[in-house]
Amino acid sequence: MHRILKQALGQAVKWELLNRNPCDAVDPPKVERTAMHTFDLPQTAALIDALRGTRMLIPALLAVLCGLRRGELAALRWRNVDLGAGQIAVVESAEETKDGVRYKEPKSGRARTVALSSTMIDELKAHRARQAQELLKLGVRLSRDSFVVAQADASPLKPTSITHEWVRLLGRTTLPRIRFHDLRHAHATHMLASGVHPKIASERLGHSKVGITLDLYSHVLPNMQADAVAQVDDALRAAINKRTKDIG
Repeated sequence: MHRILKQALGQAVKWELLNRNPCDAVDPPKVERTAMHTFDLPQTAALIDALRGTRMLIPALLAVLCGLRRGELAALRWRNVDLGAGQIAVVESAEETKDGVRYKEPKSGRARTVALSSTMIDELKAHRARQAQELLKLGVRLSRDSFVVAQADASPLKPTSITHEWVRLLGRTTLPRIRFHDLRHAHATHMLASGVHPKIASERLGHSKVGITLDLYSHVLPNMQADAVAQVDDALRAAINKRTKDIG
């Protein structure tokens, strides 16, 4: 509420309806972050095995291997997928309203390109083949405009439907109960823990600023810092040893 009010009054200043923004003199409320719960790599592997053969496999993979938001994967069409180049274009997001689902630009306000791993490419190829066969039985042809994640008759899924199916299927496993959105957090954590630069992770996740990424996943950074120090130390020792040998 503070953020919206400050932005609205700031616009009033630009329009010269106010001389100053009253919110500038007010400290914003402190945001209390709850502990982040997600899956590590072994749990992610177990999840993939548990979902194989279900309609939740591809949505879960797009979240945990590509970092897509629920609305983004619900809006993804085959025309946005380039399996030859190994990338997808995230250009829309599905949003539920009282009048139904509408498609808008992604949360950050801009489209982004997400590179696909070989695992994700293989899974999408197999999924497209299954989807095409399934639709042919209904007399429907898979096209570039078809949704990647859809109902059996190719009609689009509501974002809440993805959540409901996620909760149902996760309940059949022994894995920790986390939100579907937490799969996106898992992808970010896996990237940062593997040494991926935060700027690259930020672009992949669609954050408007790298500071958002650093703030959300600060719990991963201490281990990254320790690894970085160890790598620099190893490089320095190698340089010292080489210099000693050269002098000797």
